[in-house]
Amino acid sequence: MVPIAYYLLLSALLFVLGIVGFLIKRNLITVFMSIELMLNGVNLSFVAFAHMWGDVRGQIFVFFVMVVAAAEAAVGLAIIIAVFRSRKTLAVDSIDLMKL
Repeated sequence: MVPIAYYLLLSALLFVLGIVGFLIKRNLITVFMSIELMLNGVNLSFVAFAHMWGDVRGQIFVFFVMVVAAAEAAVGLAIIIAVFRSRKTLAVDSIDLMKL
């Protein structure tokens, strides 16, 4: 049996990698993927704690987070495509949506 500390360490690593990617990368797609990586890190910790306590509520919460993340991915990718079509770039620094 794998100790819960390993799962929590992996979860923290995923979350930190997501934060680093969000802060360092300047491409809108990689920023979006970094946010998804942070969500997956949190989901892993929820599942680990739910398994440790023998409770299903953590796994149910993960299911709802995944549903919201899927909807967010669909809407986010649609927005990214619209921004790319209008601005011809996905660089975060050069996208200024208040100016046409």
